[in-house]
Amino acid sequence: MEEKKKYDLEERTLNFLKNVIQFLRSMTKDFVNVELGKQLIRSAGSIGANYREANEAISKKDFAFRIRICRKEAKESSFWLSAFECKNGLEEKRKILFQESFELTKIFGSMVKKFEENGY
Repeated sequence: MEEKKKYDLEERTLNFLKNVIQFLRSMTKDFVNVELGKQLIRSAGSIGANYREANEAISKKDFAFRIRICRKEAKESSFWLSAFECKNGLEEKRKILFQESFELTKIFGSMVKKFEENGY
């Protein structure tokens, strides 16, 4: 019997960043795309970085704070992805990245809701 792989949110957030990098490398390098890309890569990278920080938190309150930042950065990534006007077949990649940022927002949002229910 094949063992199910445990889902790793650290790996998922890193893959999201790598996919964003790949997407940005495929985009036309005009002024607007470069500026949008700078914002997107910062927010996309911050999701995984803050999640790793959360996993090393010194308290439950610190953990909850970092997870809130993850949610905020995932929402911000969705915003920047929405701003791109894609050509050359990149629209499908943009939509996939947008969906992933939306799903990450929901995951971290669910965690935040649990913290709030428990007084953190």
